[in-house]
Amino acid sequence: MNKSSFAPLGLAALLLACLPAFMGCSDPAGAQGGPQGPASVSVVPVVQRTLADSEEFSGRIEAAEYVEIRPRVAGVIDRVHFTDGALVGRGQLLFTVDPRPYAAEVARLESQLAAVRTRAELAAAELARAEKLLAAKAVSRQELDQLAASARTGASDIAAAEAALRVARLNLEFTAVRAPIAGRVSRALITAGNLVNEQAVLTSIAGVARVHAYFDGSEQAFLRIRAAGEKAPAVRMALANEEGYPHVGKLDFIDNRLNAQTGAIRLRASFDNAKGQFVPGLAARLVMATSAPYSAILVPERAIGTDQTKKFVVVVGADGQPQFREVQLGALKDGMRVVGGGKLKPGENVVVEGLQRIIPGVPVAPQVLKVDERGLPPPAAPAQAEKKA
Repeated sequence: MNKSSFAPLGLAALLLACLPAFMGCSDPAGAQGGPQGPASVSVVPVVQRTLADSEEFSGRIEAAEYVEIRPRVAGVIDRVHFTDGALVGRGQLLFTVDPRPYAAEVARLESQLAAVRTRAELAAAELARAEKLLAAKAVSRQELDQLAASARTGASDIAAAEAALRVARLNLEFTAVRAPIAGRVSRALITAGNLVNEQAVLTSIAGVARVHAYFDGSEQAFLRIRAAGEKAPAVRMALANEEGYPHVGKLDFIDNRLNAQTGAIRLRASFDNAKGQFVPGLAARLVMATSAPYSAILVPERAIGTDQTKKFVVVVGADGQPQFREVQLGALKDGMRVVGGGKLKPGENVVVEGLQRIIPGVPVAPQVLKVDERGLPPPAAPAQAEKKA
């Protein structure tokens, strides 16, 4: 084997080479001169996978729809029709404002409209008779014009009375305060018997079908997201008591300017909330891809060794010869470390257990461990406790 390949890691190799000599002093088999086989090491294959760089954010969940319920007419609250904190449907009755004054106004305007129509009908009839008498010169042109004006005024009075009646009927309808959206209602802020006006907040409703997670991204993150070119990149989210990022949504809003004081820009992701597990105000952890997909080489984090300021892995070839490869570390993805350099190839075996038993130029006995779908081997066995003398 070419010794020059170990030059960058000379110190580590020298220490590893000396280690068996010290260990042999207390090894009964070595003292007896018995034969020793190749050192056993555990290896796993190098993995190649398509990845995208990502960035984590902290955010806050808000309802996609939120409405403060206010009465559209003034009056005394006659009744509250919901249970605090209940789910309500769109159009569901929430409060009733005492309707009696508005019902009386409707009745008054209905009577007024009837009177206006009667006067208008009379004016129209007088105009019709005058038009017949005009040919016989029984009425003057001036009298006819006055009757025509009265008939037109009667028609206008009918339109005005009908408009006033429509407003009164709307006000009577508004005494029934209904939910404008479906969602979860808060508590009743004003109870029955209280006098309210149009500015009073009676309660509020937060929509539950969808929620928004608002978070701030740095200028660098914003530029990377924009450079990735995806119109609606996926965003994964987790609540404070959840592992990983089990919920998937979409980025649907980027603010139109950065905050000059903080250097951050407000972002928003939308998530389905059909199960109702997201409540406005909850803290959330979010992660989002900030690059286009690329092909990456990954090894388990346990395979990374350190020689002063350098990082390396040990590759075991088919002949059992260990090869030290210097690598540059990238992102950590589910326990697997993205590495560059080292000319690693998918399927090559890297050592994850037994690095301390490797001596440059001395073959080892690799034991290939089973790995999960991520490429991770089982957890390392805990070191055995030293026996008491």
